Amino acid sequence: MKKAFLIFFFTQFFFAQQNNQLWKGYFSYNEIVDIESTPNALFAATENAVFKQEVASANLNIFNSISGLKPDVISTLHISETTNKIFVGNNNGLILVQNPDGTIATKVDIITDVPVPPNKKKINDFYEFNGHLYIATDYGISVMDVSSTEFISTYFIGTSGEETEVLQTTVFNDEIYAVTRNLGIRKASLSNPNLFDYNQWQTFDNGFWLGIVTFNNQLVASNANLKTYRNNGAGFQEILTMNQPVVKLKTNGSKVILTAPNNVYVLNSSFAIATHITQIPNVEVLFTSASVVGNTVYLGTQKDGLFSTSLSNSSVFIQVAPNGPLQNSTFRLKKAPSKIWAVHGDYDQTYNPYPLDELGISTFTEERGWEIIPYENLFGAKSLSDVAINPNNQNQVYVTSYFSGILKMFGTTIELLNNTNTGPNGLESLVIPGNPSYVDIRINSSVFDKDGNLWVTNAFVNKAIKVLRTNGQWQSYDLTGITANLSSGRYNSMAIDRNNTKWISAYNDGVVAFNENYGNKFIVINQSNANIPSTDVNCVALDNRNQLWIGTGAGLRILPSVDRFVSETQLEVFPIIIQEGDLAQELFFQQPILDIAVDGANRKWISIADGGVFLVSSNGQQTIYRFDKSNSPLPSNNVLDIEIDGVSGEVFFATDKGIVSFLGTSTKPSDSLGDVYVYPNPVRPNFTGTVKISGLTDKANVKITDIEGNLVYETTSAGGTIEWDTSAFGKYRVASGVYMIFVTSQDGMDSTVKKVMIIR
Repeated sequence: MKKAFLIFFFTQFFFAQQNNQLWKGYFSYNEIVDIESTPNALFAATENAVFKQEVASANLNIFNSISGLKPDVISTLHISETTNKIFVGNNNGLILVQNPDGTIATKVDIITDVPVPPNKKKINDFYEFNGHLYIATDYGISVMDVSSTEFISTYFIGTSGEETEVLQTTVFNDEIYAVTRNLGIRKASLSNPNLFDYNQWQTFDNGFWLGIVTFNNQLVASNANLKTYRNNGAGFQEILTMNQPVVKLKTNGSKVILTAPNNVYVLNSSFAIATHITQIPNVEVLFTSASVVGNTVYLGTQKDGLFSTSLSNSSVFIQVAPNGPLQNSTFRLKKAPSKIWAVHGDYDQTYNPYPLDELGISTFTEERGWEIIPYENLFGAKSLSDVAINPNNQNQVYVTSYFSGILKMFGTTIELLNNTNTGPNGLESLVIPGNPSYVDIRINSSVFDKDGNLWVTNAFVNKAIKVLRTNGQWQSYDLTGITANLSSGRYNSMAIDRNNTKWISAYNDGVVAFNENYGNKFIVINQSNANIPSTDVNCVALDNRNQLWIGTGAGLRILPSVDRFVSETQLEVFPIIIQEGDLAQELFFQQPILDIAVDGANRKWISIADGGVFLVSSNGQQTIYRFDKSNSPLPSNNVLDIEIDGVSGEVFFATDKGIVSFLGTSTKPSDSLGDVYVYPNPVRPNFTGTVKISGLTDKANVKITDIEGNLVYETTSAGGTIEWDTSAFGKYRVASGVYMIFVTSQDGMDSTVKKVMIIR
């Protein structure tokens, strides 16, 4: 049932989701996987994107899911100078080919056709020779025609024909050489038409080798003994000794480049050291790959991006990676009116933050782009898990740590709040018997109430609900006798309704509702007293009709009115039943729900673990969109957090592989029609999107006519924005000209008139 449900929505909504102009990408380019170069350009790959720097102009071109390049996890890169194609290899065998015209070809032959386990299909290296691309993989070698991108053959080159991990290949004197993980260097003659027969391969050397290239009419190979050798057919001769094993061995034709975690060597045609780079000043980097273009050395790092320096004087380093957040894996994201905040710490499904993350905070503004608050400035706060922005002062931000407490940030001032400075009713560490000095303060669920008080949850303690009042004082509320799993209580998102009731999603305890204004009243919604499919609740969200939407590890539930908390002692929740033909079924039946967000039109954005994100109507009866990696620029099907800009309608998706946003139209309604605006205006011939009319009151009537008064479109707003596809009631595109937009509020007491010019 679940599979059929997902397929249905994919086929129904695929056609509506192809306009990438509605999407933006906010990717990190700091985690460099591989570097390749041509005489005129440098190409660098992260796990989910490729960017190109033209050496002469220093222009940066970025290829990611927004532009149509949708990898799994990139493992290696190749640039074909003969065809100008970019080949992108992935750790699951996927190969993406970007053609010179920008189109993307997706090659899944290795994934679907090679009869080896899925975890043995990683692509380790590409090598091009005489129109063939030799693909080194974890099972052997596959061969592709570079021009047609069709696969030719696959070689299993183990000594008994078994699969074996091939790290790199090269060709020398019409023989192909393959460095394997465990079988030394294997070789065979390219003139032999039967290379698919493992008997045609022989062992060239039994040692443990890491990489091999052809340079100056001889072989150059790096060994696990930390030495690099050359071989012109008369045996191996040592040319370099390093203090670390090589992770990448490359040549640009005139140089040999060897990369180790803390060393990059560039050797000239005589195998003399042209430069040796050990570190970048003031940056503790780990190198992943390097290349040389002209007199410039490019250095890829594990988490600090791409740097360039002069080959002849490597004392000055320039960071050349595109601007982006600290890393792609983003756990929580919050949008202030003019700023995005993103944190990258995390915890697993059981709320275990180990291994602890020591990461900074990423912020974005239109004026300055992405900026990083480094971990070194955060007083050792680890595994940052959530962000709360004071609605009364956007410069005051609180960042929770699921190990260290709370970071209070005001402008450039940062303070760590923990068990030592928040008083007896403040933050608490969990207690480990026999180790009283151990400090582990797990804070989550941060949200401000309407009076400006900050509420949080504190895991593994009795007084799990805490509030920082506007007067700077802390209060705690005890859950003893309230929840079944008091000593191990863990909590996720919190929502606060208009009655100031706190609705808290809990692990193994369902939903905990609390209001201090009603005698510290508690109600717990769990499997023993309500129709909830799982007591593992991941998220809660309040909609514009005072309904509580509850996302659990096994489906969705709705509490019809949160006001019932005030007068009742037990609350019942209900599933949403939808009709599919003759079959009635539960919406998101048994699906693990990660997050729910409500837009300005009261529609719900709902993310499903490994299932992408859905937009459903206000009552859940209609699915408007389903976005996943296959039919949208989402880089991953795990959308960990959804955030909506109520002014612009932009919907942000934080995933484990990057941040993207969808330019939605459901903004919060305005109180009047005084600020209605139309964009774009004018509509130029090359524009393919929709005209948006924003600043509307809810349920406003919108009529669009041509200059002669002929009606071409009419609708009623749901929220603050509507779209017009510039057609006359969907029948045909309207002609060039000025069009009048008449807007009237629902009660008829307010109105405005706008114009839009369309140029065909």
